[in-house]
Amino acid sequence: MMYVTDIVSSAGSVLLVGVLLFAVSGVWPPLVAIESPSMDPHIKEGDLVFVMEEERFSGPDDHGGVVTAANDDSYRKFQQPGDVIVYEPDGNSRQTPIIHRAMLWVDDGENWYDRANKDYIGSANSCDELSSCPADHAGFITKGDNNGRYDQVGSNPISEPVRPGWVVGTAEMRVPLLGQVRLQWNQAGATDVVPSETGPAVTNETGSTAVNTTASG
Repeated sequence: MMYVTDIVSSAGSVLLVGVLLFAVSGVWPPLVAIESPSMDPHIKEGDLVFVMEEERFSGPDDHGGVVTAANDDSYRKFQQPGDVIVYEPDGNSRQTPIIHRAMLWVDDGENWYDRANKDYIGSANSCDELSSCPADHAGFITKGDNNGRYDQVGSNPISEPVRPGWVVGTAEMRVPLLGQVRLQWNQAGATDVVPSETGPAVTNETGSTAVNTTASG
């Protein structure tokens, strides 16, 4: 009986913590494990990151609760200007969310080439050579701190400009290495799948692990 009581008590404590975190963040799950190094050195692979609904405590000059690096360079998150957002690439909720920094906001049909940092657009010499320029729709141009170009650049971009509706939330704080527990759990679960039904785990820096519990950089 004491053993059962301890289990119930522990489960209840975990549930209570989860409910409290959800009440504060407005996002479920409120914690994501980082599975790639593209936000190094400020958010590292294996970290656990607390995510909050983007409009709860939005910064100055925000777009739907998100402040871009181009909007206000005095507003900093994780040591650099702009909010770090968790988003569904191309709005696809079946893919692992991406956690990258919001660099600038573009309007529908905008030629944003001249506003882009030329270091992050690859070899493009004009708007016509950028895959999402003119912008397919209004949204955020995003980038991993450790990546060499925007997510919206290249022949196989990570995502179109990120619509506000694709944003899961903003990253607020990290707990170093604690996300390794979740990542190892996912890997252990993947080994239970029949081998003939499995394929490559990662493409375009997005993974095929549990949706909304891990985030790719």
